[in-house]
Amino acid sequence: MTGTRPRTPVARPLLPVGRRPGLGEYLRQLWERRHFIVADSRAKAYSGNRDMLLGNLWLVGVPILQGVVYYVIFALVLQTDRGIDNFTGFLLIGIFLFRHTTSCVTQGMTVMSANRGLITSFSFPRAAIPLSLLLRETLSMAPVLATMALLLLTVPPGTSITWTWLLFPPIFGLHTLFVAGLVLYAGRLGAAIPDLRHLVSFLTRFWFYASGVFFSIDRFVDRGPWLAVLQNNPMFIVLDMSRDVLIYDTVPPLEHWLLLLVWATITPALGFWYFWQGEEGYGHE
Repeated sequence: MTGTRPRTPVARPLLPVGRRPGLGEYLRQLWERRHFIVADSRAKAYSGNRDMLLGNLWLVGVPILQGVVYYVIFALVLQTDRGIDNFTGFLLIGIFLFRHTTSCVTQGMTVMSANRGLITSFSFPRAAIPLSLLLRETLSMAPVLATMALLLLTVPPGTSITWTWLLFPPIFGLHTLFVAGLVLYAGRLGAAIPDLRHLVSFLTRFWFYASGVFFSIDRFVDRGPWLAVLQNNPMFIVLDMSRDVLIYDTVPPLEHWLLLLVWATITPALGFWYFWQGEEGYGHE
């Protein structure tokens, strides 16, 4: 037999960990790791409170307690509920949905530093980390939304399930896409300037008051440019549309659907591009 010459292995250059590929290749690599993102998110979704006595009951307990506090202060003491039908449902929707937004943003500010060991050890699209955080928080919202629905049906004056409830999932889906963009922005900003997380806590509190969580905006601002700014605030739109379909049995106006669609398209697109631009800097001191 004639011996066969062994093949000479083809030398391939080693790529440095964290090197930024092109945007198309980056998206492809991210898609290939979708199973990891889902598995990691599912594993961590309900683990945050496991060391506490009541465990994951705090997922729904915290917003309920917040609702009680705001109801006492703003409905019973300050009486900002005047002119609002079903103020209890109005308040519950505002608190439960806005809490999801702030939780994602504030955790997004520290998510890259919290995963520095993983980032410096393996080569993978860094966007998988904030997107895993977003999916984890969204999965954690399942029992929260179920509790919100139960409270809307049972806490006086209560409401009833109507066909407009079918419109809430697409509203929440668009809301989640918008939040995805915020998480990506927060991921890069928090990695570059860790101290910004303190400023973000104040900005989210300002945003909370500007979104009409516990009062009707047009009761205090009824004209002028400030009203336009407040009404085009994406969280005001999300809350207003959610209240329409869940407690007022009303289809949100087309204008709100279009505005929310714009926010849910532009914000994640620009946020992803901004995060990708900083790919090579994550995990570095």
